[in-house]
Amino acid sequence: MTESSRPVGPVRWKLWLLIVLTLYPVITVSVSIAEPVLARLPLYGRFAIIVPVMVAVMLWIVVPLLHRIFGAWLAR
Repeated sequence: MTESSRPVGPVRWKLWLLIVLTLYPVITVSVSIAEPVLARLPLYGRFAIIVPVMVAVMLWIVVPLLHRIFGAWLAR
């Protein structure tokens, strides 16, 4: 692939900003909901359950939604 035919991705600072602004609420809500249910587990056990759920939410819900809403802005 030549340099000019490579797909151009979003500017990194824009992607970073969107991820930070969306990951914080996903983490906060996930931990708040899971805490009462998982309180008896040790910390590493809670994170072993919460992290895969958060990644799935980000991958299949949040990122596609962000792409639809902010796709044009990310491409600029």
